[in-house]
Amino acid sequence: MASEITILQMESPGNESAGYQQDGSVSSPGDGIFSGAETMLMKFHAGYFRIGMSVGCQTLLWKILAGENHDLFHPTVLIVLWSMAFFLLFCLSVFYLLRCFFHFRLVQCEFLHHVGVNYLFAPWISWFLLLQSAPFLPPRATLYKVLWWIFAIPVVVLDVKIYGQWFTKGRRFLCSVANPTSQLSVIGNLVGAQAAGRMGWKESALCFFSLGIVHYLVLFVTLYQRFSGVDRLPSMLRPVFFLYIAAPSFASLAWESISGAFDTPSKMLFFLSLFLFTALICRPLLFKRSMKRFNIAWWAFSFPISALALASIEYHHQVKALPAKVLMLLLLTISVFVVISLIAATVLNSGLLLPDDDPLFNPSTQRNSTLDESHRQESLT
Repeated sequence: MASEITILQMESPGNESAGYQQDGSVSSPGDGIFSGAETMLMKFHAGYFRIGMSVGCQTLLWKILAGENHDLFHPTVLIVLWSMAFFLLFCLSVFYLLRCFFHFRLVQCEFLHHVGVNYLFAPWISWFLLLQSAPFLPPRATLYKVLWWIFAIPVVVLDVKIYGQWFTKGRRFLCSVANPTSQLSVIGNLVGAQAAGRMGWKESALCFFSLGIVHYLVLFVTLYQRFSGVDRLPSMLRPVFFLYIAAPSFASLAWESISGAFDTPSKMLFFLSLFLFTALICRPLLFKRSMKRFNIAWWAFSFPISALALASIEYHHQVKALPAKVLMLLLLTISVFVVISLIAATVLNSGLLLPDDDPLFNPSTQRNSTLDESHRQESLT
């Protein structure tokens, strides 16, 4: 284990001076470009798919709005918006595949990390959302079904890994590893259920929904009791508390796709997400430290709010009352404002996209955290 830590520290980009190799020889400009690309690959992690989830959810939001009101904007605008989202997600996926190929050891560290493993669901959530928002691909098309299987299989594999550990590991295991990002595993199943329900696969949708909602209940109760997993979350990741909103929002949408109507269970889940949203925005001090300097974790605000806005649209369709319409317009406005603000903040702070002090995914500290986690788990068994 000590040798693995040493290897990772040697791979860390901070161990080489700019323009010099470890043997003291001067590097060429080509070596500098290659070294820069290597550094980016080492710092990049699955958490950057927060952007993909946010953009994908926002694209699905506008597709639904455009389908209801054809005068809202020209169909070409939706195609352009979807194409931009696809290009972004494609670039993120290619970059992460390169990381898997050249730095597989760091990907393994993510897989073993109590927070990092949850973000391995993020790429598949992003692709599920982009699949549903495609303006030219109907849900019952063969390509849609094939792509659904491609995105669903990795989610099931991760389910077996994560939920299997919750079920079979020693006592208090879930209490020690649970944190707000654990809800991404639930959201992955619920988004998969929503996509399956859209194409008429009710049994597959019900299967994914059952996996997601049962483990959501277990996780929700565990997180509500404020065990050590929540306390061990770094302050810079506090925006992920908004995932409390996303899980019940997507649960309401998934059930609507299965039952065919935004009925009582969907409304109950929507009201829960609305209450949690209200509870979070009434506590701005919770996010004070995480907002002092731009971080990629800020994108965790956008995805849940967009999910809540999606659920509010379906709720308005079912209720057709003025308060529901006002609530829908309010959440849509907030959702669009947050996305535009995050895009502007990301562009203006592009130099901070790959920080050296990432407490969870820095190459030189990631394995140490993983080893501490494994030792702590062994002491619990």
